[in-house]
Amino acid sequence: MENASSQSPQAALMPASLPTVLLRPGEADRIVAGHPWIYEGNILRLTRPAGDGAVVQVKDHRQRFLGVGFYNGRSKLRVRVLSNRREPLDGAFFERRFREAAAWRERYLPGVEACRLINAESDRLSGLIVDRYADVLVLQTSALGMDQRKPLLIECLRRVWSPRAIVERNDTAGRRFEGLPEQHGLLAGELTGPVEVTVHGLRFAVDLLGGHKTGLYLDQQENYGRVAELIRRRPGAQVLDAFSFVGGFGLMAARAGAAHVHLVEQSEEALNAARRHAEVNGLTERCSFEAANVFDWFKARTARGPHEKLVPPYDVIILDPPSFTRTREAVEDALRGYKEIHLRALKLLKPGGLLATFCCSHHVDAGTFQNVILAAAYDARRPLRRVAVFTQSPDHPVVPAIAETEYLKGYAFELME
Repeated sequence: MENASSQSPQAALMPASLPTVLLRPGEADRIVAGHPWIYEGNILRLTRPAGDGAVVQVKDHRQRFLGVGFYNGRSKLRVRVLSNRREPLDGAFFERRFREAAAWRERYLPGVEACRLINAESDRLSGLIVDRYADVLVLQTSALGMDQRKPLLIECLRRVWSPRAIVERNDTAGRRFEGLPEQHGLLAGELTGPVEVTVHGLRFAVDLLGGHKTGLYLDQQENYGRVAELIRRRPGAQVLDAFSFVGGFGLMAARAGAAHVHLVEQSEEALNAARRHAEVNGLTERCSFEAANVFDWFKARTARGPHEKLVPPYDVIILDPPSFTRTREAVEDALRGYKEIHLRALKLLKPGGLLATFCCSHHVDAGTFQNVILAAAYDARRPLRRVAVFTQSPDHPVVPAIAETEYLKGYAFELME
């Protein structure tokens, strides 16, 4: 099996010596436009066998060069193109890409303590994610070619960012599609206990070795501040933070001037983290916490008898659920779920109240998501006025040619009286 250390410089510098993946007619345009994924069905043939994880060159059916990338015969996603140049995928290549990614974050998200440094396809490094929490990096390799080169990646990460420690969080189920086991632990340096970071002035303690994912949703970082600013214009608001996770939106709302924030989250572990964060930031008296399935919670609080009237208790409701679908086949079920939570949330929102809502599935586009919200508003007989549109933070860049890179969308609506 080929890896970064065994590949000779001569072979790396001479694409003609690499196995060649020839694409079927009509399959090249997407690659030329910048999409890096080549599936089994896109391939016409290989000029000679390629080892799993090996570097291959890609050409169209007329033998025109398209790029180089990693091959995996065990995956339906056979090739991940990393460069459209004739260049070796060596340490110099990764270090250059890392520095380009660092410059992007410094330009569009300067001075933050926590952010995503490498966002896979968004940074032309398909199969690699790197997050930074203060001086600790968290690495995730979801492609075989990247996983085989972890020592090389660690070396380059150290040269570019000089971290105190590097943690591996390769405990995602998606690795099995690449034939990879789940793994997590310390890869380099020393780390004991949580890592503390400040986000928009609030302190969060992040358990990088044992917590769920890495303890924060970094793609919402900018939206925490934007939603807090909307709440600041409603001093004394009663706020519901549903699907609250570790309290990002809810605690920002409390600090922004809400009279009270009720955080509802199914995970006891995440809710306990939210409680700790509230205490550390001096916000405990303004917050209450409840472990519950949010769907069941909404149903219980909107159920009324035939002659009972529901009095809406909340000035602001925040909905930030996990993805309801990870496959295109399940989109219809997901849309029913989104409509259900919005219908019930709107019943609990006071006239003139604010609804801030998010969807993190790339299978549900922004237009479809908004239409589901409007359908729920129609059924609830509650017209809405849109006041803000949200997207993912700049450390999760969107590449329009790669639709999968644009997944987080959200809106803020005011309930018209």
